[in-house]
Amino acid sequence: MSQQPEPSVAPLAAQIPGRPHGRAETPLSILDLATVGDGYTPTQALTATTELARKAEDWGFHRFWVAEHHGMPGVASSAPAVLLAHLAAATSTIRLGSGGVMLPNHAPLVIAEQFGTLHALHPGRIDLGLGRAPGTDPATARALRRGVLDETADEFPLQLSELTRFLDADFPAGHPYQRLRAVPGEASAPGGGRPPIWLLGSSGFSAQLAGRLGLPFAFAHHFSAGNTVPALELYRDSFRPSEVLAEPYTLIGVGAVAADTEQQARRLAGSGALAMLRLRRGQPALVPTPEEAEAHPYAPAEREFLDAWLSNVVLGDPDQVRDGLLELRKRTGADELMITSNIHGHEARHHSYELIAQAYGLLG
Repeated sequence: MSQQPEPSVAPLAAQIPGRPHGRAETPLSILDLATVGDGYTPTQALTATTELARKAEDWGFHRFWVAEHHGMPGVASSAPAVLLAHLAAATSTIRLGSGGVMLPNHAPLVIAEQFGTLHALHPGRIDLGLGRAPGTDPATARALRRGVLDETADEFPLQLSELTRFLDADFPAGHPYQRLRAVPGEASAPGGGRPPIWLLGSSGFSAQLAGRLGLPFAFAHHFSAGNTVPALELYRDSFRPSEVLAEPYTLIGVGAVAADTEQQARRLAGSGALAMLRLRRGQPALVPTPEEAEAHPYAPAEREFLDAWLSNVVLGDPDQVRDGLLELRKRTGADELMITSNIHGHEARHHSYELIAQAYGLLG
């Protein structure tokens, strides 16, 4: 795995793999949703996310990504490019990125301009992770896309190709966009280059596309655990070397909650599980407190969902979480893990990440 390059001169290919920190054998990263818990405001959530990014940098986490979601009271990361600009100004070394931007919600030129701007301001620190889901409910998706909801599976590769060409300023002769430039873009970035593109997915579609294009692939294990190994195998089997990568590179998102005791961690994780249950029922809300989650009158089907959800969260005391993460990495062969803790309370969330950093060996 290559060493992290100097930001202003690194070729694109060198910016993809992470670099182990401390005693850790592989990089560990964070996916954050700017979680809004019951009793908190979005402003408080965004302030906590900014503080967490600073701490994550100090603790040795390699990347800090934020995800695009819309119409969800418990998630304040609806505008990744705006939030990333703020986080980049508040940090200095940690890689920042989208996990991800939902490309069908946006014109490719707009994303090229936004992330070209981020790369020009913070060269070598920005990742552009792309997904093809709406990241919201159908009504909100309709408002975002102005009624265009009938894209076929072929549309995403076309959108991705257009975005890539805008970033690289290489539309072929005769193309309608040949004379268009994304500004700031490849030509204006310090040292040239542009943000590395990652494809995100929870099924085989993006896995196969990422492999064919020779791009790094990030899989959403935290909400599609049953598909993780098949998708990673499909990605590796489909992989073709490119100017970006000579070999496959995989990252998986993992739900993880650490506390001083396993009982405390399980109690904290219950709040995130109830929030997900409500989301799956079409009732998105603020992340409930652990007390509310414990007192909730779960029907048998709800309890079954809760147990299944929590079975895919790596939780416990710091040693239990470390062992669980190492076992998951070994089982999947992932090159990098990206943990996410969707729990109530900023202090509890920050404490969970610090405990994991210590146990995983990031702090030396």
